[in-house]
Amino acid sequence: MPERRGSGHRRHSMSQLLAVESHRAYTIGYARVSSHDQKQDLERQKEIIELFCAQNGWEHEIIQD
Repeated sequence: MPERRGSGHRRHSMSQLLAVESHRAYTIGYARVSSHDQKQDLERQKEIIELFCAQNGWEHEIIQD
């Protein structure tokens, strides 16, 4: 339990902070084209998003429309 200060702030011990599960960031890439004729453009968009995320070391998922 964190120690409550007179000012209303809470003070946590290091062991309490280390016990908190860290949440990893997750990136969503979105690729979209307006017609079926642009299917190649959709694939190219997905490739660019994949490459960008990989270069930055991001866990990601691509949503296409």
